[in-house]
Amino acid sequence: MIHYVCKYTPIELFKGFGEECAVLEEMPENFEMSDQIAHANLCGFGKSVIQAVLEGKADQLVLVNCCDSMRRVYDIVASTGKCKFLYMLDLPHEDNECEKVKFAGAIHRLKDAYEAYSGQQFDKELFLRSFAESEKEREPYIGVLGVRVSGVLEDMIQDNIQMKVDNLTCTGGRRLAVLPEEMETMDEDAMFLAYADALLAQMPCFRMNNSTRRNQLYLDPDLKGIIYHTIKFCDYYGFEYASIKKNIKVPLLKIETDFTSQSAGQLLTRIQAFSETIEGSEDMDPGTGISEEARKKMKSGVYYVAGIDSGSTSTDVVILDQNGKIKSTMIIPTGGGAMMSAEKSLAAAVEKAGIQEEDIVRIVTTGYGRAYIDSGDDSITEITCHAKGAHYLNPNVRTIIDIGGQDIKAISIDEHGAVTNFLMNDKCAAGTGRFLEMMARTLGLSLEEMSTKGLEWKENIVISSMCTVFAESEVVSLVAQNKNVADIIHGLNVSVASKVGALAARLGKKNPGEYMMTGGVAKNQGIINALEEKLEAKLYICDEAQLCGALGAALFAYEKCTAGE
Repeated sequence: MIHYVCKYTPIELFKGFGEECAVLEEMPENFEMSDQIAHANLCGFGKSVIQAVLEGKADQLVLVNCCDSMRRVYDIVASTGKCKFLYMLDLPHEDNECEKVKFAGAIHRLKDAYEAYSGQQFDKELFLRSFAESEKEREPYIGVLGVRVSGVLEDMIQDNIQMKVDNLTCTGGRRLAVLPEEMETMDEDAMFLAYADALLAQMPCFRMNNSTRRNQLYLDPDLKGIIYHTIKFCDYYGFEYASIKKNIKVPLLKIETDFTSQSAGQLLTRIQAFSETIEGSEDMDPGTGISEEARKKMKSGVYYVAGIDSGSTSTDVVILDQNGKIKSTMIIPTGGGAMMSAEKSLAAAVEKAGIQEEDIVRIVTTGYGRAYIDSGDDSITEITCHAKGAHYLNPNVRTIIDIGGQDIKAISIDEHGAVTNFLMNDKCAAGTGRFLEMMARTLGLSLEEMSTKGLEWKENIVISSMCTVFAESEVVSLVAQNKNVADIIHGLNVSVASKVGALAARLGKKNPGEYMMTGGVAKNQGIINALEEKLEAKLYICDEAQLCGALGAALFAYEKCTAGE
């Protein structure tokens, strides 16, 4: 098996040797082996290639000199001696006639190199038979752009988006316009020139100087949304993303991974929320999902619905009555698993409402633990649910800032409460509720004490690190210097506000309207003051701020029932 990393690789050439080819898309759990011999700042994909070679998963490998990282990967892999056949293909940056001739020569040299390595002769007939005719049917689709995506990530996107997904990254969208019958009569030089022409005529990747045909993609009426993937420490694709964001008219989601399977798992909520933004949630379809038993209770005129928000810190429940009014709420700490916490919180909310659990005809779950709650009839991402709940509480809100236990979300919504854009910081605890919990513990305070004590500050102390571990060390050092605790807390509040404010600012100012803060951190007046100063805007805070996700889930359940009527 010959592995390759770029769609410009002449894989049909190897078919002429009777060899099979496959994209090297190994997404390891970690870079334990590659980190021992590669620089820490090498891009994640480069490390994944090295890791695959060291693990013996790729002993024949063709790379391309598309960037400095691939050149470094080639040198490192060559030094290991693990590859039986390792080749660096010289790829041009243009598709003009001169570069086509040069690329044809590079293909010819690759053929000679493989003949010398394998002892086999190139078979022209096998080569020509390898070109498969593929007609692309016109239908609505989501384009995955940017740097290469692994099979794991591509499958995750496809599984969570009902629309067709087209991989148009470094290795995807490989379509060659060739006529094998015409090439059959050519000599080898002419044939390889036509082959080079077909390879370079593909939808260009961003490293190509002429991106005209790539820009035409954005005008495709069948393109309904873009998921733009970047890899940590990769500099190439940030420029294109900035251009797309400025000019594109379809929904756009940017995701970043370090090319490990763990980083892919973190993206599930974003991908599902993006799907709901484009296609709507299945729960919004009034024609399905209402059982006959539920319909009978609804006909009686007295029934209830519930929303359960299973977060990392708390599990929240909201129960609505048949008129869509809040009947009962409950917030308990998450512990012992999402399912157990959901059952406990729901039971407490039912008891508080003075009803029976059997009176609840529909339950919608949301939050990180939603997939593990069996009692729910539907599951919707917390992004969509927070938008729904915020719009219910204040229809004038257009930007929602949710500081949860383990992430930060900034969400733009329209006048109907539908999500128009969102950003998340879910890769570390910086600026989250967990960050504040750890700082409070370090200072020997409760969260309630910390939320008010910082209001008494006098000296403007700067906390330079947002990393939870380093910030904790910084706080310990400030305490040792006998700095006032109120001043330290104020410094922490400002650092959190800077992180959150930067995320909100990236949504832009094109969605005028009120700001609303949700989540448990909305109770922290020091954070609110610091954030309002950063945003230069007033934050709408309500008593139900922490319940916003559960409220949105309950509202979806209620709307499903009333639409079903």
